[in-house]
Amino acid sequence: MNTALFTHPACMEHDPGLGHPESPERLKAVLAALEAEQFHFLDRREAPCATVDEIARVHDRDYINHVFATVPQDGQAGLDADTIISPASGEAALRAAGAVIAAVDAVVTGEARNAFCAVRPPGHHAESGQAMGFCLFNNIAIGAAHARAVHGLRRIAIIDFDVHHGNGTQNFCQHDSDLFYASTHQVDLFPYTGGVQEHGDFGNIVNAPLAAMAGSPEFRHAMTRYVLSALEVFAPELVMISAGFDGHSRDPLAGLHLTEDDYGWATRKLGEIARKHAQNRVVSVLEGGYNFHALAASCATHVRELMAL
Repeated sequence: MNTALFTHPACMEHDPGLGHPESPERLKAVLAALEAEQFHFLDRREAPCATVDEIARVHDRDYINHVFATVPQDGQAGLDADTIISPASGEAALRAAGAVIAAVDAVVTGEARNAFCAVRPPGHHAESGQAMGFCLFNNIAIGAAHARAVHGLRRIAIIDFDVHHGNGTQNFCQHDSDLFYASTHQVDLFPYTGGVQEHGDFGNIVNAPLAAMAGSPEFRHAMTRYVLSALEVFAPELVMISAGFDGHSRDPLAGLHLTEDDYGWATRKLGEIARKHAQNRVVSVLEGGYNFHALAASCATHVRELMAL
């Protein structure tokens, strides 16, 4: 079994407009990097569209209807001040969520060893009834809900190393003792959530915020001391990764100093826990990352490590 790569050209057609940081060029850079010879054995698959019923496991139907009703015939329209959509955004959002659903199917049934979803728009800020932070639907939460509803998995962990806290994913997990969410992120940064005191209803939320200018030592300490230790105790049946690479030192939207090697290290460590508790099952989903070169290099390192798990 190989690592599966789920993506779709429609994800590059979502266009928030000139100068918006969440541009189609992000995904073009990632996919170009994954064309290198070392990725020859990736199992490349086309992302299907999620259904409204699948999305409605996480999002209010009124909100889903609002998103599609707002999709413009031409130009751009805003779901909020930062989350801008274009005529192709509806299909892109369906494909992004559908990629994660298909990745869960492939990994849980043993068709793939693990999977990376190279999709946009991203998802971890999206609340059940609200678009936020460039995110329409919470792709990784939709995938987790699918794993439970269709495959009967109970204990699902979502680890988020995006530089911004995944408020939408935390809210999806925090009231359910069989869901686990852990995040490393920069403090005092959008969406201004994710404090260490936020533990969820059952102690199933772990936040390990990092101060601005933190680098590899601080990130690896936070992951080891807080995230990985709690994940080990949780003993997940499926490990899902919100793979945001905007903590990289070259990223323009934040102030951490991580490198590609840090993302590779984190991937290996999460894979070790997945091997011990989750039958090697790992599904990773692209979130942020806004310097094209840093994003491409970080994704390549992340996927290379997934292929080695």
